[in-house]
Amino acid sequence: MMKQRTSLSEKETDEIGPLTSVFPCSESKILDHVVTMKGLDYSISDISRISGINFKTTLNVVHKLEAQEVLKKTRTVGKAIMYQLNSDSAQAKSISKLAFEIAKKRINESQ
Repeated sequence: MMKQRTSLSEKETDEIGPLTSVFPCSESKILDHVVTMKGLDYSISDISRISGINFKTTLNVVHKLEAQEVLKKTRTVGKAIMYQLNSDSAQAKSISKLAFEIAKKRINESQ
């Protein structure tokens, strides 16, 4: 009989992004990455690999976030379309602020 894990270790908690720690879903994992790496752009393959989400799910989430103007296309590199956080979007600004506040709270609680 396998024992189920009920909580994450401290190391695992430290590795989870601020949004994912509160909202554990694919969107949060992707947003954690693009918010943290604000100003840099990534292909869907890069986002998929870095966030640990399968490609098809990443593709769907990125297109959904683009439609909501949270992400924007920046350029094309070869056949890859590059995306980054849309710094002009009120939603993206709110998401960034929320991620920062969660991260700040986690740091304060760990001290």
